[in-house]
Amino acid sequence: MKQKNFRLTKLSCFYANMSMSSVFSLPPLLFVTFRETYGISYTLLGTLVLVNFCTQFSVDMIFTFFAKYFNIKATIRTMPLLTSTGLIVYALSPVLFKGNEYTGFLIGTFIFSVAAGLAEVLISPMVAAIPSKTPDRDMSFFHSLYAWGVVGVTIISTIFFIMFGNKNWMYLTLALAILPIISSILFFVSPMPDISLGAKVKGNEVKKRKVGLLLCFACIFFGGAAENVMTNWISGFMEKAIEVPKAYGDVFGMALFALFLGFARTLYSKYGKNIFRVLLLGSAGAAVCYLVAGLSENALIAFVACVLTGFTTGMLWPGTLILMEEKMPNPGVAAYALLAAGGDFGGSIAPQLMGFVADSVAQSSFAQSMSYKLNISTEQIGLKSGMIITSIFPILGVVVLLIINKHFSKTTKTE
Repeated sequence: MKQKNFRLTKLSCFYANMSMSSVFSLPPLLFVTFRETYGISYTLLGTLVLVNFCTQFSVDMIFTFFAKYFNIKATIRTMPLLTSTGLIVYALSPVLFKGNEYTGFLIGTFIFSVAAGLAEVLISPMVAAIPSKTPDRDMSFFHSLYAWGVVGVTIISTIFFIMFGNKNWMYLTLALAILPIISSILFFVSPMPDISLGAKVKGNEVKKRKVGLLLCFACIFFGGAAENVMTNWISGFMEKAIEVPKAYGDVFGMALFALFLGFARTLYSKYGKNIFRVLLLGSAGAAVCYLVAGLSENALIAFVACVLTGFTTGMLWPGTLILMEEKMPNPGVAAYALLAAGGDFGGSIAPQLMGFVADSVAQSSFAQSMSYKLNISTEQIGLKSGMIITSIFPILGVVVLLIINKHFSKTTKTE
């Protein structure tokens, strides 16, 4: 009977992750609209991403050190309501902050980012705490649903914009605010498993565990960076850098990116093994995709590179969690919070860097010179330069993974 009840709990977790996708996927789809309608620069748009992930990072760090002071079950059940509140403020910004809409976007982003941070910290360990014969595959499938949610939001938003126009974006946002409310109801009617605060370790094992966690932190930092640059900029990059019409860029760009992201995670949930190799190949593949997207003068090749980044980065975030669980059993909420902080930190720094590089290069004499030689705009030069620069994140991810492999190999031999 208990197992049957936990099945409902697992389904609630799965739905919660899918419904959270609106928080991450909708704002980037609106970046160009905000730029053209409200005159917001790429740097300020990148700052919205920075606020999103820095807020999540702060929540993650709070739970890393103070998890025992929270009523975890009550927090999980009320968390989705914050998501709805943030989306509502976001949608009403043109009314509440007329003439200064960016302030409303910042406030709304902060509110739903708190909820997103709580979701990352608490729902993953809850999925891990539910009895299962294949916990690693459950974790991969859980994360795949976020990607499928992005696909859904992207397709729905594209259809909405075609039918009603970009200027009515706020009504779509209000409609999406309903989804997290359903998530809250599901959590209230679902039983909650006991979530571990972490295994007790002694002596030399404490040091090994700390080093292992810090390495996993670095790994998910670079993985989160590699995934979220493209997540947040693929729509704008395709529309402005390779001149794909917005409707096509969103459906065949953002949606296909998310489709490949979800496919990679679903594939692992069905047939996955050797997570280290998956992470290594994913990081190397992501680096190649970013470089091709930034360097290629062929729009189709750049388009394909952007989309395939979804597949190469698909397992970098959940895969690091699986690697941690594999090498350090029963890690606890604090460990999940620390890794969520790492992913969020990477996810905040990298998209912001992309926006900064795009603006800085576009205004430089270098861009003017290259624009004349290549017969493309300085804005295109800036965006392509951003893609090239941010390829450093998956490259460094490869380096960290090699260090991780060496560390855990030594630990295993010692034991």
